Amino acid sequence: MIDADEVARLCYERFERLPRRGKPEPGREWTLLAAVVKAQRGRSSAAAGLEVVSMGTGTKCIGQAAMSPRGDVLNDSHAEVIARRGCIRYLMEELQEAVSGRSSAVFRPSDQRGKWTLQPGVSFVFFTSHTPCGDASIIPVTHGLQACQAQPCDPVTPVGRTDAGSSLKRKAEEPEGPNSKITHVEEQQTRGGGSENRHEAEHQAEPQAGTRTPSEPQAGTRTPSEPQAGTRTPSEPQAGTRTPSEPQTGSVEERPQVPDVHRTGAKCVPGGPADPRLPGSRYHSTGLLRVKPGRGEPTLSLCCSDKLCRWGVLGFQGALLSHYLQEALYFSTLVVGRCPYSAEALHRAVIDRCAHVSELPSGFSLCSPVLLQSSLEFPFSQNRARLQHRPGQGRISPCGAAISWCHVTQQPLDVTANGFKHGVTRKELNTPAARSRLCKLELFHSFLTLVKATDPSSLPDSLRTAELETYWDYKQASQSYQQAWLQLRRQAFPLWPRADRSLLLFQ
Repeated sequence: MIDADEVARLCYERFERLPRRGKPEPGREWTLLAAVVKAQRGRSSAAAGLEVVSMGTGTKCIGQAAMSPRGDVLNDSHAEVIARRGCIRYLMEELQEAVSGRSSAVFRPSDQRGKWTLQPGVSFVFFTSHTPCGDASIIPVTHGLQACQAQPCDPVTPVGRTDAGSSLKRKAEEPEGPNSKITHVEEQQTRGGGSENRHEAEHQAEPQAGTRTPSEPQAGTRTPSEPQAGTRTPSEPQAGTRTPSEPQTGSVEERPQVPDVHRTGAKCVPGGPADPRLPGSRYHSTGLLRVKPGRGEPTLSLCCSDKLCRWGVLGFQGALLSHYLQEALYFSTLVVGRCPYSAEALHRAVIDRCAHVSELPSGFSLCSPVLLQSSLEFPFSQNRARLQHRPGQGRISPCGAAISWCHVTQQPLDVTANGFKHGVTRKELNTPAARSRLCKLELFHSFLTLVKATDPSSLPDSLRTAELETYWDYKQASQSYQQAWLQLRRQAFPLWPRADRSLLLFQ
């Protein structure tokens, strides 16, 4: 049995050992963490040995206009995506060890020519420090002591709250003068792309229950004049207290709590159902595909809830590695760190939406990972940043960098910003020096290195053709994977946006 706290502790300790470069500034910046943990169950022990093999941080993604036909830009830098792509680097290196006749801790030969399968007792656990963005983030808001006690973790509340309804968070977000820009973290964006604040845009810790008038902004995009959720303005009496004009002997009738849900800034994909945006819990529709939120150039990147659901059917190995694998690779367990959380919403988002998919090709199946939550909070969460914030540090904002670390021999650490290597100069753009090791082009080149290292007599049948040249060619030649993807789109996700083929023709 996997222990959620053990997984979280292992991931946080691995992060602490990384160099300082790319990490948030305590008290002023925050980020999200995700990781892939290899579990190895021994023959004589019921407990599994755990090892972090890939880790990622990040909250941003680039806009559609910034996508490159050369495959040299990292499109999606959300922590979950970074962790999964780093794991692919790890798996490619393990496969190269295997095809070269050396020992691999992950793979052993299968009974099909050129195919490999997992070593006995090996499985993979996925960890994320916060509920995935998108559908899994649409969770009920609870009120009162009894409801809070029923929550797996306490609601994230602003720090420094006073009777006047002010807080450090509010001070950090409000403009300093009449000409200042609105500085919600959600609006801190990269040039040519949107950024996502998954605590402000995705999980309003205490959204104000009730109705919205047409003049009110969408939830998750509070303006400086909008009272912060969970606080009161100076003119608003606090529940359970009396105003100066009230008789001392009287009591104030508490306002009824209106059922509500945490709001997400992620937008429904075009061409399908949309959010009704009705009061309270009817604001959102659940179960829909959503693109990642941000202000600026629209993005084609689907929310992490959607991607986790897709990996539960197609596997997290992707089309290229499917050439070499007898069966798709699935996460056996999904662990979420301490944060606003709903097991029901997570199950709906990553399992239920594809539970009816059928007619999958051999090697693919429906995976229902065990869902767990840890009681340990990520030290660089936005909540921790609020608690550590001090006057003079400026506004709290998401860290602009994304960190990738994976258990490989060459360049295990990869720090990026805006889709390129962190710190790259303008002169280095469009050169190998600017490329992240996780971009499509670099992963494709790693795959071609794997193919070259494979003895021709041991090549998988799907790679025994001279017509394969481009990234698109190799992906399409993975026929079983493409068949599974076709069934998934037809039966569950017909509106899933598809990237323009012209962006996949690089070599």
